[in-house]
Amino acid sequence: MGFNTVDLLSIQKNNTWNREEWIVPLANALQGVTAEQAEWTPPGGGNSIRETLNHINYYNNRILDRLKNISSAPGVQTNEETFTNPVHPDGAEGWTATLAETERTAYELSQAIAGLQDSDLLAPYSSTSSEVLLGEELARWMLHDAYHSGQIVLIRKQQGSWKSRA
Repeated sequence: MGFNTVDLLSIQKNNTWNREEWIVPLANALQGVTAEQAEWTPPGGGNSIRETLNHINYYNNRILDRLKNISSAPGVQTNEETFTNPVHPDGAEGWTATLAETERTAYELSQAIAGLQDSDLLAPYSSTSSEVLLGEELARWMLHDAYHSGQIVLIRKQQGSWKSRA
């Protein structure tokens, strides 16, 4: 059974989204989170689950735009801006919309990655610079999602909403 680079990226994407093996994937980390839990901020500071998910969605949508060859909206001035989402209001309705955006984007990203050829991964990630290749950026981005999924699990443990799976 042979694997090409796109196959491996597809496996990694599944592991960071909804296939639990070595790490808790994002879909599992978010399972059952209420709006109240999502907006809870750890004592002593830090981001809420919702803020962390806004950050993930921001970067996932930018990657998806790149894979679809769509120009992204202008980027933010600071990374801190990615933790807010003016489109989805606070409360249950906004949380439901944020989760729906996350699920839609994850599905579309999986489809876009599966549709790539290994040769596509050698293209520049950005039209303004050829220093970073698409394949390199995809690999880094998946680590980013895995890292933040772990943060969400930690926040849930801090608030007492995480039920360990035996």
